[in-house]
Amino acid sequence: MDTRNSPVSHQRIGEVLIARGQINNDQLRIALHRQKNDNKPLGEELLDLHFITEQAMREAVSEAAGYKSIDLSGLVANAAALALIPKSIAIKHTLFPVSFDPEEADLVIVASNPDDILARDAIAPFLIQASQIAGKRIIPSWRIAPSAEVLATIDRFYNHELSIEGILFELESGELDMNALTQAGVSYSHPIVRLTDAILSDAVSRSASDIHFEPEEQFLRVRYRIDGVLRPVRSLAKSHWMAILVRLKVMSGMNIAETRAPQDGRISLSLFGRQIDFRAASHPTIHGENFVLRILDRKAGIVSLDKLGMTDAQLALLKRMLERPEGILLVTGPTGSGKTTTLYSILNHLNHDDVNIMTLEDPVEYPLALTRQTSISETVKLDFSNGIRSLMRQDPDIILVGEIRDHDTAEMALRAAMTGHQVFSTLHTNSALGSISRLHDLGIIDDMFASNLIGIIAQRLVRKLCPLCKSGYTPDDSECTLLGISPKTEITLFRPTGCHDCDLQGYKGRLAIMEILRFDRSLIELVTRRAGLKELTDYALTQQFVPLAEDGVRRVCEGLTSLHEVRRVVDFSERMSE
Repeated sequence: MDTRNSPVSHQRIGEVLIARGQINNDQLRIALHRQKNDNKPLGEELLDLHFITEQAMREAVSEAAGYKSIDLSGLVANAAALALIPKSIAIKHTLFPVSFDPEEADLVIVASNPDDILARDAIAPFLIQASQIAGKRIIPSWRIAPSAEVLATIDRFYNHELSIEGILFELESGELDMNALTQAGVSYSHPIVRLTDAILSDAVSRSASDIHFEPEEQFLRVRYRIDGVLRPVRSLAKSHWMAILVRLKVMSGMNIAETRAPQDGRISLSLFGRQIDFRAASHPTIHGENFVLRILDRKAGIVSLDKLGMTDAQLALLKRMLERPEGILLVTGPTGSGKTTTLYSILNHLNHDDVNIMTLEDPVEYPLALTRQTSISETVKLDFSNGIRSLMRQDPDIILVGEIRDHDTAEMALRAAMTGHQVFSTLHTNSALGSISRLHDLGIIDDMFASNLIGIIAQRLVRKLCPLCKSGYTPDDSECTLLGISPKTEITLFRPTGCHDCDLQGYKGRLAIMEILRFDRSLIELVTRRAGLKELTDYALTQQFVPLAEDGVRRVCEGLTSLHEVRRVVDFSERMSE
């Protein structure tokens, strides 16, 4: 790593590395002795001696300089940022505009020496331009990286078309070199590479949760899942798909020669100044391989408990449940209902230096500080059941089991709860009370799970109405019946309209609706003697239990979502028959 342009001294770099325990005094002395003879930067000497890694050197420079470091190898260019600062300025002062978000008034710049006064003066006029675009003053966020990496990134991205439309025009006017694409060292300047990066960047900028590449007989369809709903965004020529697929497989570490069997992989990229992970999966179809990417945004993945949108009563009830030192808490709902987000919020709330939290997930989606996280692996025969047995020998206080799928996993999770641990997990059921019959189906004895359950949370995600364009109206008699109010009641509901801000959808963002069931002695007795669903429901309603439909109605009456949207994810058939 070249530290000639670093704002910190070579001796200071050595002190930081020693303090971090990454080298010792003898290794520093050897590197300094070699430096006297060949006059290389200390960082380069340490790398040549294989005393440290590039990553360790980058972190040490970052700590010594007081700036966050950034790994530019997985960076995806941001066209808005590149348009602000000319290439000549970037080369002259060894800096690179990483990302520019006008709405957040955020400009991220990486440089080999962020303290360089001449560099700051050179970009001052362009900051004025950025401030005019954003409508507010922009103070850039600086990052640090080696000068060689910054210069290589400048060469990689400047003077290339980065918009999807421009890249497609470039592709249609030229020929693809498929042999070049199948090599591991594929050039980032290739239009297929830039097209793939541009699609990934576009999906993240539009807050998509998934990207679907779906080959049809004559064309390739690209769809994003935004706010839980799939939206077609592009239709590309079928001739481009093989090259895009090769690129995606190379990025995710898949076998590019295997086309007849499903494969899984993972991609990690730097987008908009933060690390974004993608979980990749390919699947063979009659028209070619289907490819789906799940976007795992660490910034959006962990939300504090008070930001989940619960009522004060729900939040107080949940916190009361979490005070119980042992037992199991289940979060239920279909795929994509936000179960993982809720569990991570709970873990984040409980995460302190004095507890040992261990997780077993398939796979680990969001890294959480102070937490020992493990992905299950078929290769080494580490499944949920065997994994729990292993975790129990690690002296945990809190255990997260990603999902209860079978009898063995359910039994081991409950045994962990019986031995003085807090256990959190997910279960695929439609309601909180429905989880009881699901555990019966898994072959778990009533006494065993009833007395060890802290509680059950069932949830769904509904789209929020766009605050800029939602329109009010008076509900008709049938809607009043669904809301459980008299038709004579004066109330205003809201429906979606669509505007530029919400991409003409009428909805922007999502929120959770929940039902929280706390297990107390009386409920345990009812479950133990196998009381019917009606008896269980009647008792729960006397104990602050609010069903999903009721919580959804609350959101509708608050004007946050529409009745149609809540009915899309919650069964209202019983309310219609009342």
